[in-house]
Amino acid sequence: MKINMLVIVIFSFLIAARSLPVKQTLNYESIFNFGDSLSDTGNFLISGDVNSPSIGRPPYGQTFFNRSTGRCSDGRLIIDFIAEANGLPYVIPYLQSVRTNYSVDFNKGANFAVAGATANDFNFLKERGLSVTFLTNKTLDVQLDWFKKLKPSLCKTKPDCDQYFKKSLFFVGEIGGNDYNYPLLAFRSYKHAIDLVPFVINKIINVTSALIEEGAVTLVVPGNLPIGCSAVLLERFRDDNRLLYDPRNHCLKPLNNIAKLHNAKLQEGLVTLRQKYTHAKIIYADYYGSAMQFFNSPSKYGFTGSVLKACCGGKDGRYKARPNVKCGGKGSATCENPSTYANWDGIHLTEAAYRHIATGLISGRFTKPSLSNSSLTSMF
Repeated sequence: MKINMLVIVIFSFLIAARSLPVKQTLNYESIFNFGDSLSDTGNFLISGDVNSPSIGRPPYGQTFFNRSTGRCSDGRLIIDFIAEANGLPYVIPYLQSVRTNYSVDFNKGANFAVAGATANDFNFLKERGLSVTFLTNKTLDVQLDWFKKLKPSLCKTKPDCDQYFKKSLFFVGEIGGNDYNYPLLAFRSYKHAIDLVPFVINKIINVTSALIEEGAVTLVVPGNLPIGCSAVLLERFRDDNRLLYDPRNHCLKPLNNIAKLHNAKLQEGLVTLRQKYTHAKIIYADYYGSAMQFFNSPSKYGFTGSVLKACCGGKDGRYKARPNVKCGGKGSATCENPSTYANWDGIHLTEAAYRHIATGLISGRFTKPSLSNSSLTSMF
């Protein structure tokens, strides 16, 4: 009995520890974020692109905020932990300014990410045979335009902007995942998604370059997550052929190969950018590698529930991620302890999973070069 009580106490302590803010180890003074649902802190919900989206209702946000905030998770996202590590407030969604009659102070940064956003625009994707309903038209180019509109309110002259942005951290992504998700979930082939990779990378590199031209000095450009471990895609591409699955983690190898190709080509593009902009610090964030730690060894990292099944979703199916049952919708169920799961709603991760990935970035283990800004500030 004493041993059982000790186990319960230890488990409760670990759960509580995961809810604490991460320790401040970085010193950037503002954060500007671009991307999709992996880092959207409210723009999609504010935009009204979809009436009454599920992310605007419980159980979204239940773990940390105790309410839905527009984040596609049960709690905080990677960008939230990055803000905590800098001692900054959570990055305000840009569209919050519209809701509050443009009275928001963005001096500490702004979040331009929108759930459902793609790197390339709809016309580009439709020209390649993808005729599906997109969640939003707030592409990476639209987000870049938002930043350009906001910039004059942050600094007026080039010297002022240089001084301001040298202490700022820019996150360009993760973005591009939806360029692959839309065709994959619309029953297109693996090849259809693979053929999009060069175009996605080109867009990310061009926007990163444009941000440097606008004054950004330190930029983090994350790679793609292991989409072959995504519950909704595992459900969609479910196959009895065991050779298609990685024996270490039971993720789908063909899907993860798309992510690996994306990440390899992205890193090649970043090498070219570093050669062109020698004054800038351009950091590759290895989301794939950090996430693979808990997909390969779930129990080691506290994911004792499941890493492949959705915590919130349908009650049936191998992965609890049937597309006709959405998290929080009719017929859905939520797991008892989301912190023991990696998959939240089938396509997004839990706060616990995002915390693990963020910790890997903050420590420098999964960023090339390190995210630390101590060496950068000494350059000025």
